[in-house]
Amino acid sequence: MRNFLNLRDIPVRDLKKILTDAKRRKSMRKKLNNLEVDKGAPLKGKLLIQMFEKSSLRTRLSFYLAIKQLGGSTLTLRPDELHLSKGGESIQDTAKILSNFGNAFMFRTDSDKKLEEFKKNLSIPIINGLSPSSHPTQILSDIFTVEEIKKKSISSLNIAWIGDSNNVLNSLIAASIKFSFKLSIGCPIEYKPSKKIMNYIKSDNNKIHIFHDPKKAVRAADVIFSDKVISMNDKVNKLKKFKKFKKFKINKRLMSYAKKDCIFLHCLPRDKEVDEDVFLSKQSKVWQQALNRVHVQKSILLYCFGKLR
Repeated sequence: MRNFLNLRDIPVRDLKKILTDAKRRKSMRKKLNNLEVDKGAPLKGKLLIQMFEKSSLRTRLSFYLAIKQLGGSTLTLRPDELHLSKGGESIQDTAKILSNFGNAFMFRTDSDKKLEEFKKNLSIPIINGLSPSSHPTQILSDIFTVEEIKKKSISSLNIAWIGDSNNVLNSLIAASIKFSFKLSIGCPIEYKPSKKIMNYIKSDNNKIHIFHDPKKAVRAADVIFSDKVISMNDKVNKLKKFKKFKKFKINKRLMSYAKKDCIFLHCLPRDKEVDEDVFLSKQSKVWQQALNRVHVQKSILLYCFGKLR
């Protein structure tokens, strides 16, 4: 049994095995529809329990299809329907019930502390579907998409991030250190990564650089990543924050400083951080990016069950 909580904690050889398996599994499904099961049904009889404390579209759909295509089933729980939130039942007791009924638990949460408590008390694998500090399934899938489109290892590419320092960026930073790729971060000085993340960056001999000029961050980039400036449950003055990020908006002019074949990726949903003519351009690969979540999360599930070939 293995957990999938943070890219920092998973050996890079295992991350690469997941990506290799996802590539093979995607190629095998070219003639299958969404609900047809993979050959061998490797997770037949397995139940994935999902719980969402935060809104979800792509994570919810992709994990549903992932376990279905592997031959298993899924049950989605809402925390406001459980004694955990309504009746004061402890995480320890909830985890015991989840472990007795299910075979794996995917948790999308507004609390890193809850994630750790579930990890301590579950006897089944737990997968982080998003937490305040990281979004590992998103970024591993994004690496898959980058390598699929660029047809080369991400380690040889220049990656740029334009936007806020949030959980998605934290996982991208961890990936940069794990896979040893160059990462240029463009953000206002007030929105640079936290002190904890900065210390993590400094503690490793890496290729991460922070710029407060977006043009410098995207110069010669092969890929530009972005995310919403105002994240879910972001309790800030929205007008003030948008104003700070005004010059970091991703438009055709900013894209022109990157390589001609640069692609644009966004974990979605989008907001005002990207112009329509970039988001809907040929350089934008956001729909392919979203769909690839299914393939990579299938291999993450197999990794957690110890069935990765």
